[in-house]
Amino acid sequence: MAAGISEGGWTRRAMLSAVPVIGLAGCQARADHRPLSLWAMSYEGDYSPLLIPAFTAATGLDVEVQSLPTTASHEKLLTAFAGGALPDVLMLFNSWVHEFATIGAIAPVTRPALLAQMVPGILASTRVAGRDFAVPWSVAPQVQFYRRDILAAAGWDAAPSDWAGWRAMAKAVKRRRPDDYVFLMLLNWPTALITMLVQAGATMLRDRDTRGAFQTPEARAAFAYYVSLYTDGYAPMALSTEIQDPVAAFAAGYCAVWPSGPTTLVDFTRRADILPRERWSTARLPAPDGPGAVSGLASSLCVSTQTRRPDAAWALVRHLTSIPSELRYQRLIGNLPARIDAYQSPQLATAVLRPFAEQMHQPAALPPVIEWERIQIEIQYAAERIVRGVQTMDAALAALDDRVDRLLAKRRALLDAGAIA
Repeated sequence: MAAGISEGGWTRRAMLSAVPVIGLAGCQARADHRPLSLWAMSYEGDYSPLLIPAFTAATGLDVEVQSLPTTASHEKLLTAFAGGALPDVLMLFNSWVHEFATIGAIAPVTRPALLAQMVPGILASTRVAGRDFAVPWSVAPQVQFYRRDILAAAGWDAAPSDWAGWRAMAKAVKRRRPDDYVFLMLLNWPTALITMLVQAGATMLRDRDTRGAFQTPEARAAFAYYVSLYTDGYAPMALSTEIQDPVAAFAAGYCAVWPSGPTTLVDFTRRADILPRERWSTARLPAPDGPGAVSGLASSLCVSTQTRRPDAAWALVRHLTSIPSELRYQRLIGNLPARIDAYQSPQLATAVLRPFAEQMHQPAALPPVIEWERIQIEIQYAAERIVRGVQTMDAALAALDDRVDRLLAKRRALLDAGAIA
C-alpha cells in the first residue's frame, strides 16, 4: 500500500501532504464559514459522510452531504440548476455528464492532476467536445455472480464467457433443476440488454445520433438472444417488484447466475449466513465470442458552475477521489476505484475482484446524447413487450425506432441549425 495511507483512512502525513495543494481552499474557508455542499446518490450518497472527517481535519472545511434518492435525483438536479441552488460538488452518473455540461451546470476540470491516473475508457465517458467535465469516482462494472455448487452439479467448473456457452450451461442447469431459473435478469433491469446490444455491434443510433437504429441485423441479434433467455424458461418473466430480495433468491437456488455490480459483494458479505462464500464466485459477462465491453454504472464528481468557492470545491473532489478515500469506499460499498494507481493495494488483488478490475478497462461506449436515459427506458419497454408476446420483434423494433426518432427531434433541429456540433 502506498506510503502515508493507513487501512482506516488518511494518516497525519497523508493529510499534511494535501495542505499545500488546498491551501487556497483554507483561505476561502476563513472568508466564508458556510459548509461546502455535496449531493450524491445511492450508496455513494449514504456513505459519503464517512469520508468527510479526514477532509475537515486536514483543511478546516466542513461539508454538508445530501443523499438523493436515485429515482428522483435527475429531476432534482435539473430543478436546482434552474433555481440557482446547485451544491458546490455533485455526483453524476457518467451518462448524465454530457447533458449537464451542455446546459452549463458543471464546470470543466481545470486541474489536470486530478485526471492523471484515471482509467482511460472511464475518463472518455466524461469528456464533452474534447473537454473533461468530471473526475471519475465510483465504478460499478457488471460481471456474473454464479453459484459454484449448482454449476458444478450440472457439469460446469465455471460460468462460460460466450453466448453459446451460456445457453449450453443454462440447458444443463435447467435439466437438473426444472422448477428453478438459471439467470436472474428482471424485465425492468436494462443493463443486461444494453450490454448485449453493444456486444453484438449494434450502434443503436444513426445519422449523427439523431435517429434510432434498432432494426439492424446486429440489434435484432441482441434482442433475439435476450428474449430467448426468457421464452426458453431460463430467466423469469418478472419485475423487481415481484422479486424484492434477489440475494435471498440467489441463496435459495432460485437462479444460478446473476449479472450484477460490485455492490452485490457487500450484500453477500452481510448475508453470509444464508450464502456462504464457498458457494459462489464471479466471472466476466459473456459476449458472442468471449468477454467484451459491458455496460454498467459509473459515477463521477463535478463542480457546479454556481459554486462561490471553486477552489474549495475542487479540493473536496481531490480528497474524495484520492487513493485512501477510494479504498475505504470500496470496503464500504463495493464499487471500484477509477484510479489505476489504487490497484497497487493488496485490498484489490483478490480473485473475486479480478473480473471487475478486468472489465473496468473495457466499458461499453454508449451514445453521447442528452436523451439517452429516456431512450434506455424505451429499449427496455420494447424488450418486455416482445418477451410477454404483446408485440412481434418486427413491430416492437419499428415502434422503438419511431419513439426514439421523436425523442431526438430536438437534437436533429439543433444540428440542422448549427446550434450544436
